[in-house]
Amino acid sequence: MRNTLCLLLAATIAAPSIAQQGKKQITLEDLYKKPVFNVKGVPGFNAMKDGKHYTQLDKDGTVQSINVYALETGNKEKTILDANDQKLGDGKSSIESYEFSKDERKMLLLTESQNIYRRSVLNRVYVADIAGHSTRLLDTGKVLHATFSPDGQKVAFVKGNNLFYKDLTSNEVVQISTDGEKNKIINGNCDWVYEEEFGFSRAFEWSSDGKYLAYYRFDESLVPEYTMAKYTGLYPEQYTYKYPKAGERNSIVQIKIYNLQSKQTTYADLGKETDIYVPRIKWLDDRQKLCVYRMNRLQNNLELLLTNANTGKVQIIYKEHNKCYIEINDQITFLPDGHSMVLRSDRDGYNHLYKYNWDNSMMTDITSGAYDVDALVGVDKVNKLVYYTAAENSPMQRNLYVVGWDGYGRKNLTPEKGMHNITPCEGFNYFLDKFSKLNKVPVYYLRDAKGHIIRTLEDNKALEKTMSEYALGDIRFMKVDGAHTKLNAWIITPPDFDKNKKYPVLMYQYSGPGSQEVADRFPVGNFWWHQMLAQKGYIVVCADGTGTGFRGEAFCKKTYLQLGKYESEDQIAVAKYLADLPYVDKKRIGIWGWSYGGFMSSTCIMKGNDVFKAAIAVAPVTNWRFYDNIYTERYMRTPQVNAAGYDDNSPEKMVDKLKGKFLYIHGTADDNVHFQNSAMMTTALINANKDYDSEYYPDKAHGISGGNTRLHLYRRMTNFILDNL
Repeated sequence: MRNTLCLLLAATIAAPSIAQQGKKQITLEDLYKKPVFNVKGVPGFNAMKDGKHYTQLDKDGTVQSINVYALETGNKEKTILDANDQKLGDGKSSIESYEFSKDERKMLLLTESQNIYRRSVLNRVYVADIAGHSTRLLDTGKVLHATFSPDGQKVAFVKGNNLFYKDLTSNEVVQISTDGEKNKIINGNCDWVYEEEFGFSRAFEWSSDGKYLAYYRFDESLVPEYTMAKYTGLYPEQYTYKYPKAGERNSIVQIKIYNLQSKQTTYADLGKETDIYVPRIKWLDDRQKLCVYRMNRLQNNLELLLTNANTGKVQIIYKEHNKCYIEINDQITFLPDGHSMVLRSDRDGYNHLYKYNWDNSMMTDITSGAYDVDALVGVDKVNKLVYYTAAENSPMQRNLYVVGWDGYGRKNLTPEKGMHNITPCEGFNYFLDKFSKLNKVPVYYLRDAKGHIIRTLEDNKALEKTMSEYALGDIRFMKVDGAHTKLNAWIITPPDFDKNKKYPVLMYQYSGPGSQEVADRFPVGNFWWHQMLAQKGYIVVCADGTGTGFRGEAFCKKTYLQLGKYESEDQIAVAKYLADLPYVDKKRIGIWGWSYGGFMSSTCIMKGNDVFKAAIAVAPVTNWRFYDNIYTERYMRTPQVNAAGYDDNSPEKMVDKLKGKFLYIHGTADDNVHFQNSAMMTTALINANKDYDSEYYPDKAHGISGGNTRLHLYRRMTNFILDNL
């Protein structure tokens, strides 16, 4: 395999050295100030319920309008809202996003967004009556999660940790909960750890007839607090919030169901055990039945509770157990018969779709085979069809398929090899397909239900033209030797690559459970910065090691109870594999990563001190004891029962092994991976009398961005690489 790779490289070196002459070099300003390499999407694309039209938020200078276009032709048919005419916020507010009522007669216009955490966003919200050509404020202040009732006559929202709804006919505002209090009680919104690790923030759901509101109540009174300084004034502001680290107390969660007619509240019967998780709630089409997910703290037992909205009594309709853990997803659809559903599970060793009837406990395979289903795109309940994307052709590719919900009649609707990211339109007559490959810029297609391309919405030709003006390195896939098996990888070689020279190598990875960096899509992670480094004479390689996704459950869950062990062994093995290639300078191999990737690069520079010359860790976890409990315990259980798993692969515990150059970077206001991780790493390095480089960014969160921050960050990393690798 190595000889084959060398031949491939030799075959491509002559042309680039000539073709690249006179072409531009990438600068940091190109990437983080201008930006030059802008990948266009289809902004504000919202398919309408007739399945024939879509709406789009258009801007002409400072003038905003929401317009209706024909799906098949792209022709504009009418304007349904002119923000300039409405003068939102006395003309000072601009529409950032919008949402239709189910009947598409009204819209919620979201303005003046203010992020709280990753998914919680406060907005000043306006209600637009399309037919009446009028808008009005929903509330005088900013609110969370404004959501229409199914009939469009009411809007529910969260304010001050309490749940409200407004009757748009009478203008009456009804306060459903009254006990909301910061750092104590939350109604209708998630606490920090649910938002981050279960991937949702709005913690309430309307029933299908709009007569009930089911919502979460979090009692986080006993959850330990984390305080971080924000350096914004003469005296730093101390920001305190609830953050349960591994092994610590969680919020006590209740599910409450409010009856809008009787104004009475019912509690779902979740059982006597309170140290549990409720990662989802979903209404069935039957307006009086709510499905509540109940999961144990170890996250290896899942039960679906069918809950009566009037009594709170529950019936367990589905159980799943896993020897390691169960990843929660939204891949579930209840069917019209009232006693069956389509769901996704890795119960047979790969992620697949099943139809399950809880009356007779019958499980029917919808998909099967040695590949993973990626996403349940949608269920056509009229024609009894299931649409899904899967990595059937390759772990690195995705295609859209349709199959009957009995498992028969499967068809691939997107035969092109690569990555298809699918958004269905109402009625499943059309699909928006974002298609790309490793060397192909994203193209947005409109496809019909047979997979035919109706038209191209965006082809990114402007980006292609820009790229042709720059000297870019060749990027391609390769197979590399991991510690235990072959791994998928991509490699970028310098534009003027010469097989007779030796080049330094920078390895990039994320490595977290179920993640994927090596995929047939454009662009791959940090692509443009890596291309800039290739122009400066570096080879860049990324390999997905043990624990990453889309190679089945055994490969993914092998890291259970010992995060960092197999992942670091793989990255070290890849580095040694690369060191043996004739065009690699084995004395100049480095590694970097962000978040989990920072944890890994920190671990590798120490465990692999005989192969790595330098490493960069951005926002790294340095000991899993410092991270939140839902994520960490899912893969590690608690520190109380798995102390060795936490400590044996903790960078903070192995600093005595450091030999190479090490730079770690952190934002001081990182609410996710706390700055504490880097502070404790610093203490350990000093105690071990080790030299190191570090950079901190005041008041910056996990993404370390804003203003000149990204430019400064990548300049710091670039200079470190140039100086030390």
